[in-house]
Amino acid sequence: MHASVVLVVVTILIALSFDFINGFHDAANSIATVVSTRVLSPKLAVIWAAFFNFAAAGIFGTAVAKTISSGLVDPKQVTQYVILAALAGAIIWDLLTWWWGLPTSSSHALIGGLAGAGIARAGWQVLVREPKLHWPIIGAIPGLGEKWMSTLIFIVLAPLIGLIIGLGLMVAVSWIFRTAAPQTVDKLFRKLQLLSAAAYSLGHGGNDAQKTMGIIAGALMAGGYLNAAQFAKGWGPYKWYIILGANAAIALGTYFGGWRIVHTMGSKITKLRPVGGFCAEGAGAVTLFFLAYHGIPVSTTHTITGAIVGVGSTSRLSAVRWGVAKRIVWAWVLTIPASAAVAAATFWVIRFFVPNA
Repeated sequence: MHASVVLVVVTILIALSFDFINGFHDAANSIATVVSTRVLSPKLAVIWAAFFNFAAAGIFGTAVAKTISSGLVDPKQVTQYVILAALAGAIIWDLLTWWWGLPTSSSHALIGGLAGAGIARAGWQVLVREPKLHWPIIGAIPGLGEKWMSTLIFIVLAPLIGLIIGLGLMVAVSWIFRTAAPQTVDKLFRKLQLLSAAAYSLGHGGNDAQKTMGIIAGALMAGGYLNAAQFAKGWGPYKWYIILGANAAIALGTYFGGWRIVHTMGSKITKLRPVGGFCAEGAGAVTLFFLAYHGIPVSTTHTITGAIVGVGSTSRLSAVRWGVAKRIVWAWVLTIPASAAVAAATFWVIRFFVPNA
């Protein structure tokens, strides 16, 4: 087997491994609330979430994948080695934050890794700067290109949107059921939370799996298996192999979920009841569906964390453990630069052995 073929296969296997770790690391996003409210046992919860992670393959398009593959870093500068270094940066940061029990974003770790490896190879000009992002009233937003600016802006907006929708849902539900007996409300929302958990898992699979799809498509193009037209339009004969492979990997990762982070998400931030779990997952699902449609690689972790904080704050602000939330926010801030630094260092090591990397 030719060395270039081996390199492409290895790159794709590592990308799928990242997707598995993404599901493993972000399992808490899909199942923490449904486990902490005791609607499902941990075992049943991961099966439920993994199924809907995989089902997302047939529902969502590939807008987010296209952002990752060509909207952030100049595709002409993306080699197999850049992709390998990017994956190394993302995987190492994911595993470190998993060990620390911090629900950071696998998505932003991958974005940071791709940027760091690209810059290490070709300098800052590798970052896509056109077209600019235009918003109503504000007009063109200066800086990097629209995909970069959307991604960076929604690091802040995603948890805020989740918080506001979660808060609003919780207030509305509390008012609608204000005269109902607590046992009745609890019984109803134990059933409804199965639906909200399924919806959120669909959003998780639809958004996060696409990021790995973009990486795999980039690897196939760098290896000469996709031409520019196929890469831009639909990945040619490899389309469904890419989509199903990525969703299967994230589903398996979710099945073997990361329990350290489930504990943080499900109980350390705030205590949840079934009605709160329903509102948090519902808020997260609505946010993810909207942003996946628009091709913005938003963090599912940020979104559900914001929603949980919003739901918890409806009872009283002291119900939210702000110390834990503060640690999480710091981990979010550090994710892109930390994974970029690891990826850049990895690329420089690779280049020492492969000068034309």
